[in-house]
Parts: sequence; C-alpha cells; structure tokens
Amino acid sequence: MYRELFSGVDCNPIEELAVGFEESYRDLVALRGIPFHSMCEHHLVPFFGTADVGYIPNGRVVGVSKIVRVLEILAHRPQIQERLTTELAETLYCGLEATGVAVVLKAEHLCMSMRGVQKPGTQVVTSVVRGVFPQFSASENEIQDLLQGF
Repeated sequence: MYRELFSGVDCNPIEELAVGFEESYRDLVALRGIPFHSMCEHHLVPFFGTADVGYIPNGRVVGVSKIVRVLEILAHRPQIQERLTTELAETLYCGLEATGVAVVLKAEHLCMSMRGVQKPGTQVVTSVVRGVFPQFSASENEIQDLLQGF
C-alpha cells in the first residue's frame, strides 16, 4: 500500500513534459477540478481535493494528460499542500517553458477533520502564479476565474 501511496518519490515529474508539440497557440490552457490525494508528511493521514491549473504556452503545448500525470507524481509523495502547489507550478513553468502558470489547490485535510479541531469539510486553498500570468491582459478575466477557482 505505501509503495503505491508514495510512488512519486523516485520519479522525476518534469520527464512527463518532455514530449510536446510545437504550436503557435499562446492563450490560456486550463484544466479544472482535477481530483488528487496526498499524504500529509506531518500526520501521515491523507488530504484530498481538486486542482485547477492553467498555463500560457510559449510556442509549445503538451497533451493535457501530461499535466495530470505531473500532479499525480508530486502528490504521491509525503507532502504539505503549500509545497505541492509550488512544486506543481514550478515543474509546469520550467518543463513547459511557459509564458505563465497558475495553480490553485483546494483540499480537505483529514488531520483537521478526524482529530484536533474536528472540522470536516473545511477546505485549505493555496495558489501559486509564475511568469507573466498576472500581466497577460488578453486573458485577464480567465486568469482571475482560474485563480478564484471559478
């Protein structure tokens, strides 16, 4: 079971982005509501939720399943949500050589639901933006929607 839960430890997520396509598309590509789960490295109990990811290509795109695979690799490590959000954004930004990347994760942490304050249903929301995303005026509303999680 732990081999499966932590299967991302020995994987390099940037390798998933190696195969791409030269494409002149330079507007927002967004994936919404990608389910994920990870294991809190502090409490060794799961946290789970959804990811919204967007990037602005710089002459190169990848199959959208590659973005999901990057998330899966990173989530299948002992994690904290803040680091997972940052690692996903950095991997996509560097691996895609994108003009900009935005990532929003929303997750419920069982360490907060099952023990301690015992508040099930509470969501932790983290976001990271890289590159020129905030200044990309042509898609400003799309970017704001992505960052607000729609």
